[in-house]
Parts: sequence; C-alpha cells; structure tokens
Amino acid sequence: MARKKKSQSQSTLFLIQGMDLKWNLRLACLLFLFAWVAKATSPAKVFNVKDFGAIADGKTDNSKAFLDAWKEVCFWDGMGRLLIPKGIFLVGPVVFKGPCKGPVTFQVSGVVKAPSLEQFKSDGWVEFQYINGLMITGGGTFDGQGALAWPHNKCPKTVKCKLLPTSLRFSFLTDTTIRSISSVNSKLFHMNMFNCKNIKIQSINISAPGDSPNTDGIHIGDSSGVKISRSMIGTGDDCISIGPGNSNISISNVLCGPGHGISIGSLGKYPNEGDVVGVNVRNCTLTGTTNGIRIKTWQDSSILSASNFKFQDIVMNNVYNPIIIDQEYCPYTSCAQESPSRVKISDISFMNIHGSSRSQVAVNLLCSKGVPCQNVELRNINLVYNGLGGPATSSCSNIKGTSFGPQSPPSCL
Repeated sequence: MARKKKSQSQSTLFLIQGMDLKWNLRLACLLFLFAWVAKATSPAKVFNVKDFGAIADGKTDNSKAFLDAWKEVCFWDGMGRLLIPKGIFLVGPVVFKGPCKGPVTFQVSGVVKAPSLEQFKSDGWVEFQYINGLMITGGGTFDGQGALAWPHNKCPKTVKCKLLPTSLRFSFLTDTTIRSISSVNSKLFHMNMFNCKNIKIQSINISAPGDSPNTDGIHIGDSSGVKISRSMIGTGDDCISIGPGNSNISISNVLCGPGHGISIGSLGKYPNEGDVVGVNVRNCTLTGTTNGIRIKTWQDSSILSASNFKFQDIVMNNVYNPIIIDQEYCPYTSCAQESPSRVKISDISFMNIHGSSRSQVAVNLLCSKGVPCQNVELRNINLVYNGLGGPATSSCSNIKGTSFGPQSPPSCL
C-alpha cells in the first residue's frame, strides 16, 4: 500500500513538473512575443545627416556625412531612419551598402544634388546595394544636374561610347518600397534596378526634357516582382524600360510623356541574356510620346524568349507609334542589315487600347523572319489618325495571331 502511494506521489510530481515546464515554455514564448512587438512598434531611431556634419548650402560636398549617417543607421539593431531634412545637399557619388541589422527608412525631405560630370569615376551617382526591407520616401528630390552633361552623351550615335552616370541605382535589393520622391534631370537613367526582388515603386515623379538623351525613367534588369503604380514620368527616352532577365513585372496607373513610351527591350544585344516572362501594363495614359507600348529586339540577336505580356486599358494621346513590335531595332544613324532577330515573342495581348496616333500606321507589328511572333491578340482597339491622307492603318509581318471585338484601324491579323 505504501509503495502504491509512493508511485502515485511520483506521478503527481512528474505531472506538476511537466505542467511547470509547459507554463515556463508558454511564458518564455509570450515574453519573446512581447519583446518582438515592443521592438517592432517602437519609434525608429533617427539619424539626421546634419548631426554628422552635412551642410545644406548646395555647395559643400556632403558625401562623408551621408555615408557616416548610413553606417550608423545600417548597424542599428532596430528600426532606423536616415533623415535628409529640408535644404539642398550636394552629394556624391555615394554607395549605401548593406546588409543592415534592421529595416531602414531613407527619408529624403530636402533636395539631394549631384556634382558635375568631372567628379564621377563610375557610371552611378546614388547607389543602394544588398539591402533587405529598405524604404525610400519623404517627398524630396534627387536632382541629377544633367543639362551640362547631356552634350557629352555620344551613345545615341555610336555603340562605342562612355556611359554617363545613372542617378539612382538599386542592386540586389529585396522587399523594398520606393514612394513619394522625385527625380529630375538625370545625366543618364533616372532609376536602374538590377537583380532585385519584390520591389514596390509608388507615387513618384520623374522629369527631364523631351530632348534629353537616354534619360530613361525606370530601367529594370534581371529582376522579379517589381510593381510600379500611381506615378508620373516624363523623359527624353523610355518612361519605363524592361530589359532581359525579368519576370512578374506590373505597371499600373502611370502617366507617361514626354518620352519614348513603355518598352520591353531592347532584347538580344548581348549573349546569354535571360528570358522576359510575365509583364502586365494596365490603366496607363501616354501623351505625346514617340511610342506607346513597344517590344523591341535587335537584329542578329542572341537566343531568348519574351512571353506572357498583357497590355490593357491604355489611353494614347497623340502618340506616334501607339502599338509597335520592332524586331529590327537599331537606334544608330547607320545599321548593317544582318541576320534576323532570334528573340522568340509569344503570348502577347493588346486589349482595350484607344486614343489618337500621329502616324498613319497606328498598329505596327514587325516580327522576325527567323522566329515569327506566335499567339498575338488584338482585342477592342480604337486608334484614330490625327494627320492627313486617310484613316489609320495597321501592318503585320511574320506574325500569327487573332483579333476580337471592334478594330480601328482594321486588324492585320
């Protein structure tokens, strides 16, 4: 009987100890959760560039102050905010490099001004690299000071040319948001994204004169999950250009003009370029641009494919080439007629596109003789020619596809 009671006592003790262990584990988990929530909801620590010696006079080189502030915010184990307050800060070229210990907000409330071309030894001005969870915001402006540099750009005339600096470079970033900033008068591209994942670009303003060379608004290369929305872009080149190696790109509610429109390409210029898969452009308005929606590939190109593109609910206001596929692309003053492009274009949909064209050929689908375009769809197209000499027309070469609904100009498919 005593042995039985002892056994029951031991069982009770083990049960109590087990319950204590469970409660201790639960308590530890709760304490960890409370600590995590407190850390996540605590206000971000602010690192003001002025506290690191920055002077907002538009003349002093503030590169060291900006980099010192970045070093501190990047190493801060928590939420950090690098603040560029009101004023004009001359900076650059600079590279803000990660990885960082915690999420970083890069708040531009003032104007960040680029130095003259002579100060550059590379082709980048402000660069962000290897960062996860970055936010760039603040309502401020990056001023590339491009007007004095544009006459030195020889790239529109010859393939052997020196690239001018891009204003904002984003390389190897993940889960990044860029919103409520402006970029004006870049020396070359305004924004260049390379090897980035899950990027949101919202409510930005990009501006350069229509005759400024190669001032693309946003160029995307070798990236995935990029979403651009609710923005105004007017430049001397493509408002948005999507290069090789991209997938899952979304563009919506963008006002484009002046410029060369929204372009996929050029593709196939260099060997071993990656395919482009999954581009969705919708609810955009293009005004006074050279092109509207364009896919362009080089003659004698490398082998790759471009597929699964949807262009829908697009307004064209006095656009020269509203809908264009050009597989004989060459921007130089003289181009040798070489072998046809080897970029395979397939599964393309142009839907609900209307407005006005400055050229009589409002729909121009020039595909490759070597690899004709496959499964191209025109649906509900209404483009009116603004000039003299008759109504708008369409032209198709080396293409297989179908058309649905009203077609003005009459479909060539």
